[in-house]
Amino acid sequence: QVQLVESGGGLVQAGDSLTLACAASGHSFSSYTMGWFRQASGKERESVATISGSGRTAAYGDSVKGRFTVSRDNVKNTVSLQMNSLKPEDTAVYYCAADASGPGAVLTTRSPATMDYWGKGTQVTVSS
Repeated sequence: QVQLVESGGGLVQAGDSLTLACAASGHSFSSYTMGWFRQASGKERESVATISGSGRTAAYGDSVKGRFTVSRDNVKNTVSLQMNSLKPEDTAVYYCAADASGPGAVLTTRSPATMDYWGKGTQVTVSS
């Protein structure tokens, strides 16, 4: 089992950058595919980015491609989401999640239903 704690959210202006971090506790962190998801008020949770256990492959949602970058440090057991050129429509609660199905290349983003463990989320608000 793995516990996940997100940090780094806040209030920023459009065009700003922000980096979210997710700290994981538990065993065999590198065996988990990790994902970042977000949920805006009144909307369904959507996948933002997914990164493989090794960190060598990643996939992004269409709305964030070219602006967001996901990375992980398997020594520190952390996964990060660098968000650039933020837009008001990026406003949401951002969640970190882990897929325990095993390592493997990431070709597409994971859906929320496939993730096994979730953090409690961190709020990101982008003002116009």
